[in-house]
This record gives sequence, C-alpha cells and structure tokens, in this order.
Amino acid sequence: MAEQRRFLSAAGVPIALRRRQHSASCRELAVRGPRLQLRSLSAVTSAVWLAAYGLFALSENSMVLSAAIFITLIGLIIYLHFVKIDQESLLVIGSLGIQVTSSYASGKESTTFIEMAQVKDVVINEAIHMQKVIYYLCILLQDPEDPQGVSEVVPLFQSSKPRLDCLIEVYKSCQEILEQRKTVPQSNEIK
Repeated sequence: MAEQRRFLSAAGVPIALRRRQHSASCRELAVRGPRLQLRSLSAVTSAVWLAAYGLFALSENSMVLSAAIFITLIGLIIYLHFVKIDQESLLVIGSLGIQVTSSYASGKESTTFIEMAQVKDVVINEAIHMQKVIYYLCILLQDPEDPQGVSEVVPLFQSSKPRLDCLIEVYKSCQEILEQRKTVPQSNEIK
C-alpha cells in the first residue's frame, strides 16, 4: 500500500511524501523534491556561453570558447552527480534498522544503514537560521558507554528540508515502528 501527499519545503518549494508500508514493522518514506528544470539549466548555460563569446569577441582567442564549453560541461556533471538530490528516502525496519538513501539527479545513490540497536530515538529538532525557525528530523544514536546518553545526531532530509507538517507524518510513522520494537522484547522477557 503506497500513499502520496504533497507538502512544501522550508523554502516554499513543492515536495511530495510517499509512504509505503511493506509490513507491520517495515515502512518506506520518501521525500521527492522538484526535478531539474531544463529552462533554468538552459538559461545558465546560455549566460556562460554568451559571456564567453563576448570575451572571445574582445580577445579573439578561441581558447576562451573552448574553456567555457569545457567548464560548463564539467560543472553540469559535478552538479548532477554530487549536488542535486532528487529524492531522499528512509526505510525503517523494526527488527534490523534504518536505511537512509539519497538519490542524485545523475542516478547515483548514497545509502547509509543504522542498526536498530544503535538507534535511541527519532525526534524532530529545531534550529534558528537567519531569523527563521527551521525544523528537521534526526536520529539519535545511543552512546555505547552511557545507555542514557546520545553519541551522535544524524539529521535526515537535509536536501529537501520539509516543513513541520511533513516531518510530523514521517515522525509518527517512525515512532509506530520504534514503539513496536520497545514492546516486543518486553513481552518475550515475561514468558
């Protein structure tokens, strides 16, 4: 069962949250940002090439045009492969852990897996940035030396930056699975 809802990011850009429940203890939550617009890409490329042509007209050196084309293509490849993230997803499996995946515009994926034994909690945190309060979802990792302490905070959805209403949906889904994890070991100990 998959359900998709539309929200806005912190910047006011439309984003989509897709929730897919694979089983009672396994959910996938994916936030998809806007795709790369061909219009904006064409505008930037044209501006760079027009500036290069202006320099070529002044200097009459063909290396300027070649360099502009080369720099534009290399810049585009770097942007698509390392910067522009199309989708960020969270796969929460109650018995195993949490998998965080970022899918780039070039098709490259970056995946991180956090074992459930390391997860202390999933929380919504807030930060003040340039006179604005920004909310973000993060995973608190349990400190191995101090069971009550937190060793690390792993922020989620850093590229799409969903607003609070979207984060609450993701938070509730994560908490349902984390609560199942907390009740299952206790019922086994009673027997």
